[in-house]
Order: sequence, then structure tokens, then C-alpha cells
Amino acid sequence: MKNKLFYLLVLAALLLSACGGAPSAGTEAPSAATTEAGSEVAPASTSSVVRIGWAGSPDTLNPGLAILTEAYTIFELVYDSMYELNLDGSYTLTLADSVERSDDGLVYTFKIRDGVKWHDGKPLTAEDVAFTYNLYKDTPEYPYLNGYYTPYFESIETTENNEVVLTLTEAIPNIESQLVFLYILPKHVWEGVDKLEYENVEMIGSGPFKMAEYVQSEFIRLAANKEHFATPPKVDEVIFQTFENQDALVQAIKTGQLDMITEMPNTAVVALKNAENVKLVVGSPLAPDISDIVFNQLEDENCPKDEGGICTGHPALRDRDVRLALAHATDKKKLIDVILLGLGTPGRTLIADGLGVWYNDSIQDYEFDVAKANQILDDAGYKDANGDGVRDMPDGSRPLTFRMNWPSDSLTAPRMAELLSEMWGQVNITLEMQAVDPDALTAQCCPAFDFDILLWGWGSDPDPSALLYVYTTEAIPTGSSETGYSNPAYDDLYTKQQTTLDFDERKDIVWEMQKMVHDDVVYIIPWYAQNTQAYRTDRFTGWITDQAKVELSDVTSLVVIEPVK
Repeated sequence: MKNKLFYLLVLAALLLSACGGAPSAGTEAPSAATTEAGSEVAPASTSSVVRIGWAGSPDTLNPGLAILTEAYTIFELVYDSMYELNLDGSYTLTLADSVERSDDGLVYTFKIRDGVKWHDGKPLTAEDVAFTYNLYKDTPEYPYLNGYYTPYFESIETTENNEVVLTLTEAIPNIESQLVFLYILPKHVWEGVDKLEYENVEMIGSGPFKMAEYVQSEFIRLAANKEHFATPPKVDEVIFQTFENQDALVQAIKTGQLDMITEMPNTAVVALKNAENVKLVVGSPLAPDISDIVFNQLEDENCPKDEGGICTGHPALRDRDVRLALAHATDKKKLIDVILLGLGTPGRTLIADGLGVWYNDSIQDYEFDVAKANQILDDAGYKDANGDGVRDMPDGSRPLTFRMNWPSDSLTAPRMAELLSEMWGQVNITLEMQAVDPDALTAQCCPAFDFDILLWGWGSDPDPSALLYVYTTEAIPTGSSETGYSNPAYDDLYTKQQTTLDFDERKDIVWEMQKMVHDDVVYIIPWYAQNTQAYRTDRFTGWITDQAKVELSDVTSLVVIEPVK
């Protein structure tokens, strides 16, 4: 999932007067509050209301079209899927009582639980599950779901025993990770709508929370589904509120206007450590957090014009020597120390160290060496032709001045842009820098390719296949590729790893793929960040903080927390 965050996501008055404080968990919430945009958040109808602040907002509530991590956070709360990903990396079967796998690994039979209900009271059955999987499989315009998760789905059928029979074209090694983000949708709602235009504002799901109210880019109010078959929440409501100002976000939890924040500038860590009734949590994210510097290296012949491709990237970025020089001119340690205050590790590829054995730790990264970067550019013919201090194309046709954009809700990109401008200025490359609304940047990026360089990030699946797909040629017209990278040898390896059942053999292929894209300098990966979140200790208790991963906005915490007595 793309972190137009990087990756991320509510109720508070933002006048920062700090007067009045927050109501206690056992008293009635205020009748209304004002968002940064000035509109009113509807009054909460119950007393046990959890207020969460974040910097982003979902790009869409349609699961087939969603890209941003914030959208998937809401999907996890409102919908059920066949499996749940636990904080320790394991999977739990949820919507089904049992699953049987054929000896050849091609057929999975899931016995769907009896008595599960949609939020509108209608029963959830195997028919809904089969309808959903077929919807995702048969909709190529759903790039993430169709491209990542369903390419080996041959057929999905039901039996009279409330079973779903999933038949694959080939046996695959990762059925759990292929199904965990395929959120089950109600057939009685979705079969009568335009699946590409449907905004899904009502969000009828079966999960532990129900959609109650939604204002794009401002707030989302979820009501507890007390009848959930597995994990009925102990609280009554959860409200996610978007904060454009990161200082206001931090101030809001210090004053008690918020109960938890999912992200913060690392400069706030020390202040929050010492704040009264605030607990800071730092650790590995549930979905590894990958920062990336994206180069538009799309070749003209691969421009997806039929899908809206504009393809205006600077031609110098198609040259590996230019990307290699920029890699040598990037001081990752300084970026991590200055921006993350050390709370991260240098990155290599989109497969992060948080994925454990899948991460190729044998890759030697490009050392920070300005002299070497300058020499690479000199040898490749990128000289300062007119003496203005900026290198030019070898033919003198245009300077090496690159447009650099990033999502306006990013907490880290503005400072990164400043530092990169200084670093790359030492090799006589200049930047035109601008923040862009996340939705507008999505349209600008993929598959329009109307940019030179982006500062963005990814949230990773537990299995490497999804992010490995981003590098494939097939991903260019679907909008999943941000770089336009195309390498037939890589494409062949991607297909091979998808159906390699031997674990060690598949791992070797995945490692080879990482080495290939690192050698081609497809991205510069500044860091893999740690997750830093905070919650108040005086309103709710039970937050899950003792697991291998940290994610307080995950369903695992939000269904078990309860008001402080």
C-alpha cells in the first residue's frame, strides 16, 4: 500500500488554547468540535469515544481502487477478510471455521462461519465471499488487488454447505498473504453498482466497526459493531481526524484533545516522553515503512498513453549513470540522523529489513562519495556547458534541473527535499521543489508519469511478492509502477518466484531480484523507519505494546482497549 505519507492518518479543536482539556472517558463528549478546515465534526453519540489523530486521509473508500495506507487502516476495521495478520507476523483464519487444501495445492475449500452478519443486518454467506473474489479477479482496473493477489485464481465457486472453493491455475506458496487484504464485500450492495465509480461512502461491512460519518480529508467516525462474531469492541466509537499541522497534532495529544496519534515528527519524541499522561511507543511497524526517492525512468516506447500517460520525465533520469551518481551523492546517515533522529536504518530496495528472511542483507549499498558522483557524471558527458553552475545533457539540450514533488501530508519529505537539494547541489544538479496534494500527486504519478522525482514511500505486505510487482513491466499501465522500470529478466524472475513452492529456492530468487534492481538504481531508498506512536494513559487502557510490531490503530488494539476505570 502506498504511503502518501509515507506512509499515513479524530476529533479535536485546533485552536491550541489548551483550556478546558479533554472530557474523561466516562462522561459525555462535547457536542461538536472544529477541524482545521473549519467544518464541524458531528457530536459523538456515546461516551466511550477514542479520538485518533493522523496526518493523512483515505484516497477512496472503494477497496478496489485504494492506494493510500490510510484507506487500508479503515478497511481493516470495517471489513473482514479470510485471514487476519497478527502483530507477530502469523495468520489467523477468521471468516472461515476451517480450510482444506488439495494434495496438489490447487484447490482450497473454506467453510464459512454460520451466523455472520453484515452491518445492515443481512447474513454474510459463501456467496458474498465468492462474489468478492470474482469481482477482484475480473476487474483489471483494480490494479493492486487484480495484479498482486488474484493472478492465479482460476475459479471461485460455492457449495450448498456454505463453502467457498478457490481453484488456482498453479500452486502458490503464500495463499494467506494473497487473501488477507481481499476484504469481503456484500453482494447485495456491490452487484448493483458501477464498481469503478462507486464511492462506497456507506461502507457496509461485517467487521468490528461500522462507518458512521465521513468527511474527506477531515475526519472519519466509526461506531462499534457490538455483535461482531469474533472481536466485538469494548469502546463505542473511534474517530480518526486529519491534521495538516504536525505541531497541532502533537499538541492535541499533550492537552488531551486526542487519545492516540499514529505519527509525529521525531523532533516531538523527547517532548512526548516527558508529557504528563502520555506514553510513547517506538518499534518495528506492522507494515515495514519504506521511504523512497522515485526516479521517472520510463522509456518513450513504454508510455501508457491509452491509460492517460503523459510521460514528461527528464530524459537524464533514464540514464543509470545519472541515478548512480545521485545515489553516491546521497548521505543516508545524515538523512536518518537529521530527519528521524536516528530512528531508522538505511534502505536498499523496496523489500525492507522488517520482512526478515526475505530481505537481502548481502547487498552492498552505494557509499556516500561526492567526488565519485562528480566523476561518474563527468565521464558520462554531463558537463556545465554554459557556465551557469548546473550540469547539462551531453548534447546541451537542457540542464539537469529536476522537478521534485512529494505529498503535502508527509511529515518527513519537506526536510528531506531541503537536504537532498544541498547534497545534489554538490554535483551541480538543481531541483524545483513543490509539495502536492496526495490525491493530485497520485494522478500525477501513475500511470501519468508526469514528474521527474518523487519523495514518497510504501507500506509493505508480509509477503514480498506485492512490492516486487511494483518493479515489473506489467505494473506500468496499471498505475502500480511509479518508476516505469522495465527489465524482461526481472519480469521472468517475478513470475518464477510466485509459483516456487520450495521456501529456500524462492528466497534465493527474491534475493536475486533485489540485487538486480539495486544494481540498476531503480530507486534510492533513504531508510526503513521505525514506528513512533503515542497514546494517553488517563483515558483508555489495554493498548497492545508488547508484540514484535507496533501499530496502535490496528484492529488488534482498538477492539480490546477500554475506558480507564
